[in-house]
Amino acid sequence: MKRKYEAMIVLDMKGKEETVEQLVSGIGRDMEQSGAKLEQIDQIGKRKFPYNPRHVESGYFVNFQIEADGPALDSLRAKLKLNENVYQQYYQRR
Repeated sequence: MKRKYEAMIVLDMKGKEETVEQLVSGIGRDMEQSGAKLEQIDQIGKRKFPYNPRHVESGYFVNFQIEADGPALDSLRAKLKLNENVYQQYYQRR
């Protein structure tokens, strides 16, 4: 059963040559390959963290509205966990 989710992805842009657009489109392709359907992408922008976890001062926040079933969401989480540009990922059912 497909459900709607909101995925907040935090990108680590420190020392990266790729542009934000390339990284966001690559993550969108990963989502579609995992079986999720993209509905909307909101680029929130770069934000500073209140403290420096793992020596990272700031991250680029992107909010994805997706529709996926359970196995597709699990596959997506595993795929993005291996992506070195993804700093953190959060999912919430809408």
